[in-house]
Amino acid sequence: MRPAMHLSLANIAARPIVALFAFAAWTMLIVISIAVVRAVQVLTKRVPANGFTSGVPHGTDAYWRLNRAHANALENLLVFAVLVLGGAALGVSTPRIAQLSEIVVVARVAQTFFHVVSGKSWVVNLRFTAFVAQLVCFSLILVSTLRELT
Repeated sequence: MRPAMHLSLANIAARPIVALFAFAAWTMLIVISIAVVRAVQVLTKRVPANGFTSGVPHGTDAYWRLNRAHANALENLLVFAVLVLGGAALGVSTPRIAQLSEIVVVARVAQTFFHVVSGKSWVVNLRFTAFVAQLVCFSLILVSTLRELT
């Protein structure tokens, strides 16, 4: 029986798992932010409790962008989880995969920040760049994992 893996940044095998936890925590922070905004609006009677129609823009532009950032984080969390947990289940761990996993989290935080702060064209371009960085890392993690198996 293998000893339990210690989740620390010093452990190459654990770093992608730690990054996955960070991505999930970031996604949770986004939804908590949405919940706080909604709770304040309901408690101050600015919006009725049923005034947050799903899929329909409501609230400020920044609030709606926060909603979209949350949806996007959830969509990509699943892909990231499959890559990280699949690699871990297959026993694949390399410094490159660890580093790519950490870059994913940094790019996700940057994407969320850019998503929320503005809808201006140049900010949208920065947001898209952060998104592409994640996709490139996802692809490289997949290829690196598959290469380690051969």
